[in-house]
Amino acid sequence: MDTVRRRFLAGSSALSAASLLGLPRIAASEPPPEIKKIRVLHSPGICLIPLYLAEELLRLEGFSEVEYLGDEHTNGFDDLAAGKADVHINDAPGALPVLDAAKPFVVLAGIHGGCYELFGTRQIQGIRDLKGKTVAVYTLGKGSHIIVATMLAYVGINPNDVRWIPGTPEADAMRLFVEGKADAFIGFPPDPQALRAKKVGHVILDTSQDPPWSQYFCCMVGANRSFTEKNPIATKRALRALLKATDICAQDPARAARYIVEKGYEPSYGVAYEVLTQLSYRRWRETNPEDTIRFYALRLHEVGMIKTSPQKLITQGTDWRFLNELKKELKG
Repeated sequence: MDTVRRRFLAGSSALSAASLLGLPRIAASEPPPEIKKIRVLHSPGICLIPLYLAEELLRLEGFSEVEYLGDEHTNGFDDLAAGKADVHINDAPGALPVLDAAKPFVVLAGIHGGCYELFGTRQIQGIRDLKGKTVAVYTLGKGSHIIVATMLAYVGINPNDVRWIPGTPEADAMRLFVEGKADAFIGFPPDPQALRAKKVGHVILDTSQDPPWSQYFCCMVGANRSFTEKNPIATKRALRALLKATDICAQDPARAARYIVEKGYEPSYGVAYEVLTQLSYRRWRETNPEDTIRFYALRLHEVGMIKTSPQKLITQGTDWRFLNELKKELKG
């Protein structure tokens, strides 16, 4: 992941999200959030552009202090469960091990469809060809590893029949693939764009295009359970900011792409615009997020990577109340 990390540049641009994107203020008649400070995890993936756009929206929601935690926080939903942050967006498959361990974490909503692309060498033409081969992933036990494991399980291959190589600070996962040390690699933006530019490998599966993966959420909003229980107003306001930021990505990708380039999250406008137009940022309005949790949980349960039944995970680890309210409020 080191190659795609971006340092959070709070306040680095004179152009705020509100002025750039024409954002309205929230109605003053609404109850204010129970707390004034909210902590958000920074993400290395530019597919999570709503996280970057949400900073000013969170302030408009009544959070006078918006803290983005930096690159040392790379465990995503695990960090939320540990109380290191309040809300975050991360990949749906990576949520399953956290929920299975009954950690204090809850999924609140889906954000967008697939951003992962699985690349292979010339000898790898499909998922079944991965049996007995080497797959480079960002981190073991996290999203990239989990999603390939579900792909294998879906076609009847035990994930243990694949040799997994995680990236390291000295050699990230994509570099391992480029150097011929892995037969396949799965990555999220901007890594797939970089591989295409280098003309390295070919795409075996694109989760934004290929069913059934394209039918489900790739990334979802999660929160610390204690935070949601103690601060329901703040939780709803934070989720609203993230969903409005997601709408910006869907409605005006060109302006959103200019914004993240201006803020320094991605140097290439072309790459940013490609990501924004490729991914389905309207998905949160159209798709039931519960189906995504069930789909991945069934695959992982079948191969013994999680012990909890899919329905129990959904019952104990999701809370759709805020999403259901906001879907009615943010019609459009």
